[in-house]
Amino acid sequence: MNVSEVLAPALSSGAVELIVRLSLDLLFTFAVVRGVYYRLYRDRDYTFTYFVINLVTFSIAYLLSHVPVEMGFALGLFAVFGILRYRTESIHVRNLTYLFVVIGLALVNSLANGGNTTPVLMLTNIVIAVTVAVLEAASFSAREQSRLVCYDRLDLLGPAATAELIADLRERTHLPVERVEVGNVDLLRDCVDVVIHYRSSGPSRR
Repeated sequence: MNVSEVLAPALSSGAVELIVRLSLDLLFTFAVVRGVYYRLYRDRDYTFTYFVINLVTFSIAYLLSHVPVEMGFALGLFAVFGILRYRTESIHVRNLTYLFVVIGLALVNSLANGGNTTPVLMLTNIVIAVTVAVLEAASFSAREQSRLVCYDRLDLLGPAATAELIADLRERTHLPVERVEVGNVDLLRDCVDVVIHYRSSGPSRR
């Protein structure tokens, strides 16, 4: 009996396990990213990013789970994921949440071990995907959008005129403004930078 005959069953078993786990990971990542995120936000850049990060995280975690790893290295890898961020632009909190979800799905599907793992993994993935979908559909988590407006009514900036300020912005922008943030005031041009926040029921076009 040669070495290949000895390793063949182990390799076959490992390949089946990898295919099953990767299929689960990609299936539920597709459900969350394509079925929920892209349907609501239509952002192709983030959709591409989520799939790639999920796949790379799954590959790294799965491969490292089958080799001895020192505690220091494992903590260092965890720290890398913990401080993950993009330097080119700030990430909206909801986009950051989806990033955490796809990384979590990859880690759950790649690192779970023990007997009867597949049903537990299936249930865990279903719970995560369904929770994301339900929360997105809930009325209390309606998507909030913001716009920067150059506003010319300096007389409405006082705390006592907040209601009048919001009413005026609603009338002039035709947006359901809920709250505002006052930024830089330009006294030479008699205008102020105001960030208006409003909830949107349709797909976000960011």
